[in-house]
Amino acid sequence: MNDAPEPEPAVPPPASAAPEARSEPASAEPSARPSLALASGRPRFVFFGIVAGISLLLDISTKAWAEVALTSRPFHSPSITVLPEHLTFTLAYNKGGAWGLLQDASEVVRLPFFLLVSALAILFIVSLYGKLVGGQTALKWGLPLVLGGALGNLSDRITRSSVIDFIDYRAEWVLAMNRVIAKVAPGWTLTDHWPTFNVADISICIGVGLMAVDMFTARRSAAPSSPEPAVASAGQPPHA
Repeated sequence: MNDAPEPEPAVPPPASAAPEARSEPASAEPSARPSLALASGRPRFVFFGIVAGISLLLDISTKAWAEVALTSRPFHSPSITVLPEHLTFTLAYNKGGAWGLLQDASEVVRLPFFLLVSALAILFIVSLYGKLVGGQTALKWGLPLVLGGALGNLSDRITRSSVIDFIDYRAEWVLAMNRVIAKVAPGWTLTDHWPTFNVADISICIGVGLMAVDMFTARRSAAPSSPEPAVASAGQPPHA
């Protein structure tokens, strides 16, 4: 008689045991959301074109009105007084730039110079607008205003070889400013008369002012991109 113990039957693994869960990579969709949000927050060129177009339209229409209204004035009263002794509408044709730049230069030099400067300015404005990010509100408005004004004066130079100016302004602070300039620039003219300008010049000045505001606020709000490392306590290595 064989007294050897019988082998115990093998216990099968429980049927309910589930295979080890595999770790799946996180979806790339959440990581793409910040870039999508950044892209959606950027100023659109539709807005750029609308603001520049309105600025250009206002300039062209006011110049057309000035030519019609002021050329029909009597010879003894060629201007329209808006504010006595301060603001009048007086028609003038400026062949040069701001403050009479290249006023006496020949057309062969003057026109190509202003066309080249205008073309470079337009390319710079358009390229800079394409690099804006959300939150740059000052540049969002400033750049199309500068473009609209530049196009308005450029259209005058192409069609008339001169720019129409009609806003004539005088004030005591202008005379005071000229006195200060005359101290460092001998021969500077002392006058209370600001050079005659137009709506395009107003758009350009406002746009440049907004660009300066953006530069000033961007510098003040600039912060370091990474926090400073914590100083390790004595005898303890810094944490990785």
